[in-house]
Amino acid sequence: MRNHKIIIGFIFFLIFMWLCTLISKSVYTTKLPMVSTVSPEEKYVEHKVEAEGIVVEGGKQAVTALSGVKVKTLIAHVGDRVEEGDLLFQIDLDDLKEIIKEKQTRIDSLQLQVNAILENRELENQKKEIQEARAREDYDTTARLENTDVGRAADRYARAAEDLDDFYEDNSGMDEETRERTQQELLDALQSAAYAEADAKRERDQLMKEAERGVEDILFPDEVDSTLSVTQLQISELNDDLIQYTNILNLEGNIKAETGGMITDIYIEAGGRVPDGASMMLTDDNVPCQFKVILDKEQKKYVGFGDEVELKLDGSSKRMEMTVDYFSESQSVPGSFETFINLPEDVGTVGLSGTLSCSDTGEKYACCIPPSSITETETRSFVYVLREREGILGKEYYVDEVNVKIVDRNENWVAIEGSTLDSNSEIIISADKEFGKGDVVRWIN
Repeated sequence: MRNHKIIIGFIFFLIFMWLCTLISKSVYTTKLPMVSTVSPEEKYVEHKVEAEGIVVEGGKQAVTALSGVKVKTLIAHVGDRVEEGDLLFQIDLDDLKEIIKEKQTRIDSLQLQVNAILENRELENQKKEIQEARAREDYDTTARLENTDVGRAADRYARAAEDLDDFYEDNSGMDEETRERTQQELLDALQSAAYAEADAKRERDQLMKEAERGVEDILFPDEVDSTLSVTQLQISELNDDLIQYTNILNLEGNIKAETGGMITDIYIEAGGRVPDGASMMLTDDNVPCQFKVILDKEQKKYVGFGDEVELKLDGSSKRMEMTVDYFSESQSVPGSFETFINLPEDVGTVGLSGTLSCSDTGEKYACCIPPSSITETETRSFVYVLREREGILGKEYYVDEVNVKIVDRNENWVAIEGSTLDSNSEIIISADKEFGKGDVVRWIN
């Protein structure tokens, strides 16, 4: 009987210990993070691009007016639709009249300068003609006088030579001494006459050359002076301006649209003066509109020049199959890219919003997981993988970190490569508590 009680007591002790162990294990288990997992799948990583854009003008045309005139009233505003002949802005007529007066005064002043230049040129021409006539007269006088001197010297030389010839023909009545003395005197006289003739010719040539150079100097062209041409050009330009200012005055200062379009830019204001270049910019109705989209670097990977995309404009249920016609790096938004699509005629209004969308099937990868299951830092990317091991209370699940390489991704899937991953791996995607590498967790299948 006593042994029977001992056996019954031992059984109750074992039951008690089992219950304690069960309670302890349950308590321990309830404190563990509860995780859910997913197995890698074979997927096509499709890429979809959807970006908001706006309709812009296909071309622009400038509204110009003479620079410097004062704007009295600005009628049109950015975004206004104007037709040919619509009033855009008005010029201050009082200011315009003052400008015209100043222009005319300037023209009159320059014309006086031109008249003075022409009169001075006429006087210079007359003076030059007189100087030329005098120089030619001096040349002729010098030639006549010098030729006379040369002729006289030649005559003296001829007479000296004739006297010497006469002496040689008849000197019989002279004694030897007288003959020699007379011969020497005649020879000296001939030599002197020869020198005199040579000197006369040399002096004549020198004076004639100087007189000839005097004529040449007068006939030499005057220095080029562009003053007259420049002044006449200024007058011509001022006259052209004056005609345009007068035309504006005749139109009572009204500047109107020459063609229809929408005003996109205004560079003037009431009370200010018209700058050089355009006063306003209008859309060109003869050129179809364009759809403009700004894409970031990631989107640019899947959209390029010539690609087919879908376009839906606000207010229209129709989706249009279009082609990217222009693609370049944005100057206004560094790091982004501008995409332009030419719209059909009569489609779209400047300022209208729309959505561009396209998709790329992409490549097929053997190991794809949801984006929420991957952790990324500046130095690496990794996933938490569920592992199984023997613990004190039996088999238990714990967390392991596995470094991975991201191959491709979209908003739903990330294609990865990892040396210890396969289709049977269980990758943690969520948990009710924080956990880390080596932690024991509860797994919900």
